[in-house]
Amino acid sequence: MRKYYNRIDRIAGNVATLKATNVAYEELAEIEGKAGKSFAQVIRVDGDDVSLQIFSGTRGVSTGDRVSFLGSSMRFSFSDNLLGRIFTGGGEPRDGRTALTDNLVMVGGPAVNPAVRLMPHRMIPTNIPMIDVFNTLVEGQKLPIFSIPGEPYNELLARIALQAEADVIILGGMGLKYDEYLYFKNRLEEGGAMSRSILFIHTASDPVVECLQTPDIALTVAEKFAVQGKRVLVLLTDMTSFANAMKEIAITMEQIPSNRGFPGDLYSQLAARYEKAVVFEDAGSVTIMAVTTMPGDDVTHPVPDNTGYITEGQFYVKGGVIEPFGSLSRLKQLVNGKTRDDHRAIMDGCIQLYAKCRETREKRAMGFEMSSWDHKLLKYGEAFEARIMDLSLNIPLFDALNMCWNILAESFEPRETGIRSNLTEKYWPKKA
Repeated sequence: MRKYYNRIDRIAGNVATLKATNVAYEELAEIEGKAGKSFAQVIRVDGDDVSLQIFSGTRGVSTGDRVSFLGSSMRFSFSDNLLGRIFTGGGEPRDGRTALTDNLVMVGGPAVNPAVRLMPHRMIPTNIPMIDVFNTLVEGQKLPIFSIPGEPYNELLARIALQAEADVIILGGMGLKYDEYLYFKNRLEEGGAMSRSILFIHTASDPVVECLQTPDIALTVAEKFAVQGKRVLVLLTDMTSFANAMKEIAITMEQIPSNRGFPGDLYSQLAARYEKAVVFEDAGSVTIMAVTTMPGDDVTHPVPDNTGYITEGQFYVKGGVIEPFGSLSRLKQLVNGKTRDDHRAIMDGCIQLYAKCRETREKRAMGFEMSSWDHKLLKYGEAFEARIMDLSLNIPLFDALNMCWNILAESFEPRETGIRSNLTEKYWPKKA
């Protein structure tokens, strides 16, 4: 039987505080007043002082409204009927279709026990050469995309959603502009991927509380599909918006701030989401790619700084491309030795020569005389950028490796590449 409380002591931002007993952390509550019903979740219990996050915001909520606690944490309906659907960050239908109420599962919860995890060991082809060849995405990996506002990181996520080999695509959008939401929706529909996709979208005009719920619901659904044997790819954008929502709530609750005003448990909160990446034994997997925008391109900002400790590398999107010298997939060595015998040699050789091209461009900019070797490097760099680094490319891995060999052959002799002779003899393009 529910117990009702008829007095709210304080309302600040989206947080309401009252006195209540026998209430659990993260328990759901219902608030009834003149503005109608709204739902909230317990975010702090200090003796009999209880703080609630109100999902729809506190507009219309008064101190005289009636509060009742539901005795359970947040739950969301899980079934195959989710595929092709679009929801708000709080799990309400955004596509105008009916709400789902069957097979409710608890949202959140701990990460999977390491004892039942497998080491990531399978490549996820994306047909994007800068990923597949140079920083391979591995099934079960957690990998952020570091960037700054204005860069095409959302376009990159959409291409990965369309081109990656995955059974289910789950998009968790946080703080998106409405046109960004429409971009994802239209791209997935035009690419024929909507039938295997689920979208949880929190826009900048939605209540800030829903921004905190978005990754939790998305990852809960991903885990359930993975247990059924599905290979699930979760795309989150933008985790900096998630952290800013945490910061806003913490300020409202008058918590003592940590670095740059963020709450002291920022690392734990981010890790609780990223650690949902998993490969199950005799089941499926959850792979996470999440955008983290860096204010002022500052990698020491608390959000990217903490993210780097949690995750297994990063893609660094700068100047409209995946920057080869700022990006790293720490798990790539687990898979790229199993693809083709020239994969690692091409990966190392092409990047080394491109680094030398960058040095040559600096020499040219300072007015140094260019040697014949310098001209070769400059020619190679232009071809590499146009035919490998372009994010609009859609090339299978083996074709991309062959393309790299062709680019090398256009500018260098085999001995100039630094690649082992047994590989150049096998793969060097034959002259017509």
